[in-house]
Amino acid sequence: MHKGIIFDFDGVIAESVQVKSDAFAEIYSPFGNDVVQKVLSHHKANGGMSRFEKIKYYHETFLNQSITEVEITKLTNLFSEFVIDKVIATSYVPGALEYIQKCHEKCKLFISTGTPTDEMKQILTGRKIAHYFSDVFGSPDKKVIHIKSILSKYGMRPEELLFYGDSNTDLGAATFHDIRFVLRLHECNQKHFTDFNGPTIQNFISLDINTLLSNESVNY
Repeated sequence: MHKGIIFDFDGVIAESVQVKSDAFAEIYSPFGNDVVQKVLSHHKANGGMSRFEKIKYYHETFLNQSITEVEITKLTNLFSEFVIDKVIATSYVPGALEYIQKCHEKCKLFISTGTPTDEMKQILTGRKIAHYFSDVFGSPDKKVIHIKSILSKYGMRPEELLFYGDSNTDLGAATFHDIRFVLRLHECNQKHFTDFNGPTIQNFISLDINTLLSNESVNY
């Protein structure tokens, strides 16, 4: 039995990946469609990377412009204005809420996200699910640090944790700490995981926490 489950949020608990894509498109639309397409391509391939890192990278790489910390903060605040209400309102990944409610009775639940921690807490509160989670970890810390904090703070061993994610950032953090990882596949990430041979799900409908996950697709 797992003692703790870590969830990414966008694309794992909520169908909110497109909301974030739309926000990046809005921010970079003044620079033309070519830049927007480059931004969206990178964004979709690097879920879990914080918006602070992405904005700095996009300016330096796609616009060939340096950007100050003050300017990054201004754009990330604008990003938050675009997304918070929409993320609160977006639909759940099918079965996710019921799975969270069921697992909450058996083990500790955690959020590990690239979204800023305070914003993530605001979203969880707005969705009325904050009480299900023992702790919430977001940017600026990276997910490797999130897991290290969970292991230390809650006295858990890697084999006692399970991580549901949808990005290479999630997979990398879980692999670094030798934690079992389950990939949630959706239309925005499928082409980035063609070589992944671990367990996958498309939704949480009928998924049993006690199911022994093999190295094959769980097919839910």
